[in-house]
Amino acid sequence: MNKFPSIAIVGGGNMANALVSGWLKQGCPASQIHIIELSEELRAQWQARGVSVSAQPDALLSQHTVWVFAVKPQQMREVVLSTKPYLQSKTLVISIAAGISIASLSKWLGNDSEGYGHIVRCMPNTPALVAAGVTGMAALPVLSAQEREVATSLLSAVGQAVWVDNDQSIDAVTALSGSGPAYVFLFLESLIEGAVELGLTVDQARTLALATLTGSTKLASESAEPASVLRERVTSKGGTTAAALEVFKNRNFIEIVKQAMCAADQRAAELSKEFGN
Repeated sequence: MNKFPSIAIVGGGNMANALVSGWLKQGCPASQIHIIELSEELRAQWQARGVSVSAQPDALLSQHTVWVFAVKPQQMREVVLSTKPYLQSKTLVISIAAGISIASLSKWLGNDSEGYGHIVRCMPNTPALVAAGVTGMAALPVLSAQEREVATSLLSAVGQAVWVDNDQSIDAVTALSGSGPAYVFLFLESLIEGAVELGLTVDQARTLALATLTGSTKLASESAEPASVLRERVTSKGGTTAAALEVFKNRNFIEIVKQAMCAADQRAAELSKEFGN
């Protein structure tokens, strides 16, 4: 039995590609997916995959029970308002735009007397492209258990899904897992460059660095011990690891990471003020 609702995605970029790839692999018929995308080149690519496409929101939107907004924060208000004429009373709206609050979405989709409540704000991340993502999700209390289940199922197609309490928590998710892959890639770059300077080839360094990161995160995910204990087990007193960690400590590595995450969290809040009115 087909477990998927009919889905319209506004914005056909990388995250839409990740989501649709996950849904198709789990058995969602391409005929149930509609993509709205300005780029003619991207529309052609989508059409080749068997989904329906259009350049602008149109009446076809009203036939889909789930809408996913996958556009940039600065485009959200205009795009959301352009889809509003086709909104049905129980359309489930999922937004993956950074910094755009549930309150703003509710106001844009609502009427003069009340806001619209069937909204899930979420923050996936780019490992969703290889079905290894994680998505933070938040909603208003009015969202039903069934709607939560639908949203969870859709986002779980590309990795894990974690519900949080509110918009502020989604901003924190953005600072951690949303932006986090870039932090990891920067660390990966640093490991490779350091290894090359120590005499390894780029290919050797890349293989060793990738395996180290992959193996370490796998060990952490499968262990009941906290990361601090796992770190201590690698660190012999007076050994090579201790020498390296001492440099991290002297350079205030942990505080640098915290400050970077605070900057990302603050920027998410700023985006809400800039584009959420």
